Amino acid sequence: MEGVLVRKIKKICVFCGANSGKDVAFVNAAFHLGEVLGKRKIDLVYGGGKLGLMGCVSTAVAQHERQVLGIIPSAFTINNLVGETCGKEIKVATMQERLVMMMELSDAFIALPGGFGTLEKLFQMISWAQLNIHNKPIGVLNINGFFNGLLSFVDHAVKQEFITPRARKILISATTADELVDKLQAFQFEPDPALSKLKWSPSSSQKEKLDLTLRL
Repeated sequence: MEGVLVRKIKKICVFCGANSGKDVAFVNAAFHLGEVLGKRKIDLVYGGGKLGLMGCVSTAVAQHERQVLGIIPSAFTINNLVGETCGKEIKVATMQERLVMMMELSDAFIALPGGFGTLEKLFQMISWAQLNIHNKPIGVLNINGFFNGLLSFVDHAVKQEFITPRARKILISATTADELVDKLQAFQFEPDPALSKLKWSPSSSQKEKLDLTLRL
């Protein structure tokens, strides 16, 4: 990465399935990602509990003596639904509060294979980056081509002019954990000149009016 400005990443939020998936490669990759984060002295933020790939990555990070923070809705803790969080746990009231806290406490985001919840969080973070709510890097770990279809769809949306080429750069992908973390560290945020005019501070009563059609 010589000649590239390296972003300082201390905490990465990982979105992934509460199931382990059909392919054992998903489990192995989740453990390996946790090992890579641990060796690079990067702490973990995740959705809490110990189920599926979430449990794999959090266990591996903890085994390398890095901090693990689970942010979990209180509803999930009833009757020990998702198991014990590996590390510190913060309980929140709603799913939206959970996601906002994940954004605020993390320096970057990685999605592993998962279902609707994983995809929701991934695209919410991408949308918020596009809207200049945050400028943190976002990537998918494309294990055994799991995200090939999704990446093809996003590229199709670019061709159909629903996603701009600038916004497409927000979503990073790699096939190995080390490569993905390297890409996250090298990421340079390129805000849309028009969307960068939006004001999201609590004191703002209104967003600035834009003189163009936003393709969100």
